[in-house]
Amino acid sequence: MPARLRVLVTVVCAAVLGALLPVTAAHAESRPVQGGRLDWGIRSSFQSYVTGPVAKGSYSLTWGAATVGDSAFRFHSATGTYDAATGAFRAAFSGGVHFLGHRTSSGTYQLDLTLSRPTVSISGSTGTLHLDVVSRAKDTGAVTTSRQVPFASLSLGGIDMRGGGGAVALNNLPATLTAEGARSFAGYYTAGTALDPVSLSADVKAPAPRQDTRPSGTPAPSAGSPKPTKTSGGAIRDGAVDWGVRRTFREYVTGDIADGEWALSAGARDGGALFRFPGGEGTYEDGGLTAAFEGTVRFTGAHGLDLSLGNVRTVVEDGRGTLYADVTSPDVKERKVPLVTFTAGDLKPAGGLVQVTEAPAKLTARGAEAFGGMYRAGTEMDPVSLAVALTADARLPALPDLGSEPTPSASPRPDRTGADTSAAPVASTADDDGFPALPVSLAAGALLLAAAALVAVALRRRRARPTASAGSPAGPDQG
Repeated sequence: MPARLRVLVTVVCAAVLGALLPVTAAHAESRPVQGGRLDWGIRSSFQSYVTGPVAKGSYSLTWGAATVGDSAFRFHSATGTYDAATGAFRAAFSGGVHFLGHRTSSGTYQLDLTLSRPTVSISGSTGTLHLDVVSRAKDTGAVTTSRQVPFASLSLGGIDMRGGGGAVALNNLPATLTAEGARSFAGYYTAGTALDPVSLSADVKAPAPRQDTRPSGTPAPSAGSPKPTKTSGGAIRDGAVDWGVRRTFREYVTGDIADGEWALSAGARDGGALFRFPGGEGTYEDGGLTAAFEGTVRFTGAHGLDLSLGNVRTVVEDGRGTLYADVTSPDVKERKVPLVTFTAGDLKPAGGLVQVTEAPAKLTARGAEAFGGMYRAGTEMDPVSLAVALTADARLPALPDLGSEPTPSASPRPDRTGADTSAAPVASTADDDGFPALPVSLAAGALLLAAAALVAVALRRRRARPTASAGSPAGPDQG
């Protein structure tokens, strides 16, 4: 091929490759998953057994887990990765459920099972649900703690996980107990048992920008060791109380009987299984704490339900805490009612922060009056968590991150076997970062056709020229 023609074709091909490279590069790296929820009832018949007349037990929620629907638990704050090119997906969620049943005369429980930190991993056409499990064997009573047990296999039903967009949503994935899960389940079910289906949604972020690893001409000046911040006590810089009131009360409010709702105002925030009352002000000194917080939650519904709790305050003395609130209802209108007491322990600052995490709480006598006699004094209420910042750089714990509201898949891509498409990833017609793959492919095809046409024209011109004599030097187009 003549040299000039080779140069021209090389330039055209380079342009084609340059047009194609962004598509390949966009698919070449995983994107972070941040924020989302997983809804799963474990096994509905197991819940009924635990709370029924045989086991006579109960369950409690930990680390921000919530209930949703008739029998599902909601886990929150997804973190992980998603590769749109291969469909590989992994997301870990926060929250746990603690089941107790078959109470013995000594006060212990034969059935004692905690399932927490569910993680879903998907590769190709297979998926697995992993769990942290703490269980008591029903025969020997031995307690076993296991981390990230491959608890259940998930059926994708032929769903193609490849795609793009800003979220992944999977609905009603069939789940089957694995052999490892059966052992961790304390022997209550055998491997192969069908569990409740799993639904999840997770927000997918844009890839993190690449860091420039080239050496800098001038090294950055060292900031030196940070000076320790004094946290002996004094005025509170910021603070928040997290409290869900009582799980069964929330379920009553939104259930068929009350058919009601709750509304937040004055800065209160909804964390799924709890309400956050922010803007803490007050003082901390030598393990004692007095603080006031912002926000109001109002519960309304049928049968005269109208209860507001606001201007929350906490007082901690000698390791014992009390949570107060202003109460407004048809029968009560009173300020600073001591609603619940909780065990705070020895409050000591760490990293500029003083915290109480999920302290068990009990209803007071005046709290029982505030609830109109619905619960008796001493009833266990939702645990209390509080955090106050003593320094400007201390950060309060984040609220549970449920991610964006899941939406149905716009274009699920099942295989050709007619598999169920009820569990489909949210797909996007654009590539991972919005790059238009189809127009680029068309442009690349046009460039290839142009290159082929140039080659054909050049060859025709070459054939039309007279043959050079044997002694003539090669021309510039013939080298």
